[in-house]
Amino acid sequence: MFQRMKEDIRCIFDQDPAARSTFEVVLTYSGLHAIWSHRVAHALYKKKLLFLARVVSQISRFFTGIEIHPGATIGRRFFIDHGMGVVVGETCEIGNDVTIYQGVTLGGTGKEKGKRHPTLCDNVLVASGAKVLGSITIGENSKVGAGSVVLKDVPADSTVVGIPGTIVISNGVKVKSKYDHQEMPDPVADKCRMLEDELEQLKKRFIEIEKFVEKEGNLL
Repeated sequence: MFQRMKEDIRCIFDQDPAARSTFEVVLTYSGLHAIWSHRVAHALYKKKLLFLARVVSQISRFFTGIEIHPGATIGRRFFIDHGMGVVVGETCEIGNDVTIYQGVTLGGTGKEKGKRHPTLCDNVLVASGAKVLGSITIGENSKVGAGSVVLKDVPADSTVVGIPGTIVISNGVKVKSKYDHQEMPDPVADKCRMLEDELEQLKKRFIEIEKFVEKEGNLL
C-alpha cells in the first residue's frame, strides 16, 4: 500500500512542474486525495459493502470536487490535474499512466445495464471539459481535446477533437476532415447566414415588383 502511495506521489512530480515538495503534494493535491479515497471505496465495493463504499466516495466528492464511483476500475499512476468537476462512472475501466483534467466526464448515455461507461487504455490523456460517453474504448496513447464530446471508439495513437468527436490525427499523421478544429460548424451562424440570403432575395424580388408596378402605371 505504501509503495503505491509513493508511486502516486512520484507520478505527480513527473506530470506537474508546479509540485515543489512531498509535503505540499500530500496535503494540497485534491486529485491525489480522490484517488486514495477511491482505493478505500473500491475495496469496500468489492466486499459488497456498497453503502459504506458510496459514503466514502461522497465524502471524497464533498472535499475534492471529484466524483469517482466506487465500482470504477483504475490502474496505476492515474493523474487528475486540477480535478474540480471530474466525474468517473461505475463501469469505467482506466488503464495505467492515464491523465485527465478538470471538468472531464467519463459517463454513460442512458439507463442501460451492464458495461455503460468508457474504457481508457494506457497512456490516454483527456483534456479539460471533455465528455467521453458510453461503453466505448479510447485506445492506447490517444488524446481527447478540450471540450470534445466522444461517442465512438477511438483507435490507438490518435487525437480526437470537436462535437461530436472527430479523429484529426492517427498514428502521427493528420487526418483529412471536413472541418479543422478552429473551424467547427456553428449552426446558429449558419442559420443567420441563411436568413440573410433569403432576406436579400426578398429585397431583389420586391424591387422587381416595384419596377413592374411603376412601368404598368406609366402605361396606363
